[in-house]
Amino acid sequence: MTWPFDVAPPVALPPGRPVVGEEGEGERPLLWISDGPAPAGLWEQLHRAHPQSGLWPLLLSPLHDGDDFRPWLSGELYPDDASDPADHDPAALLRAWWEPEGPEDEDESAKTLAPYGAAWPGLAPAAAVPEGAADAQARELAGAVQSFLNVRLGLVPAAGGAQALVACGWSGPLNHESDTAKIAAVLTSWERRFGAQVVEVGFATLQLSVPTPPATLAEALPLAAEHVAFCPDQVYQGAGTLTAYAERLVGSHHWYFWWD
Repeated sequence: MTWPFDVAPPVALPPGRPVVGEEGEGERPLLWISDGPAPAGLWEQLHRAHPQSGLWPLLLSPLHDGDDFRPWLSGELYPDDASDPADHDPAALLRAWWEPEGPEDEDESAKTLAPYGAAWPGLAPAAAVPEGAADAQARELAGAVQSFLNVRLGLVPAAGGAQALVACGWSGPLNHESDTAKIAAVLTSWERRFGAQVVEVGFATLQLSVPTPPATLAEALPLAAEHVAFCPDQVYQGAGTLTAYAERLVGSHHWYFWWD
């Protein structure tokens, strides 16, 4: 196994390979990926070791089952296309994404996005996250994902899951937002306010764990508005209305996003 990073892996890894991206006339490693399915329990070990190793583990899934394992092994990673997440205000991003996304017809917009309509409601209040709950929930989701998805293990030198998406050049939300750093800025805000963590990443999908979900529809509605601004397909090609989507968030420790 060729190990691409300066820091040694904190635990023994299965066979794998580095994925590199072009940088001028040279190449730099973007991530390490296992050659086969992620071994049970290994994501959890690497997640526990992240504060010391600086390597964020991701469960990686392909667009379709096959040898190319898109986008991770097909050259469809674009780290140089992203800006710096720190340059973006999550609240301003969500407002900008929300305002143009409603249907042109005002009556239809009011129905789809009720109780807010075209008016951006602002950020949802932060949740109280007990110490250790965010990490525990992330590890629980990782185990569940490995039981039903074809996933490989990825490792990225990054401060967290949001930063890992930028560092490895993921561009899953391209049809909604071409700068992954803006996506990462919102994810970082969710990590701070709700304890959400990036666990699994696909070609244009994302799965997050959340330790303290909303307990009522009233609590879920402003959070649902953030989700719809972040990923409009949640409503416009999914639940149909903001309220219907918000109902799915009540009590759910799992946030799933997909971009068409």
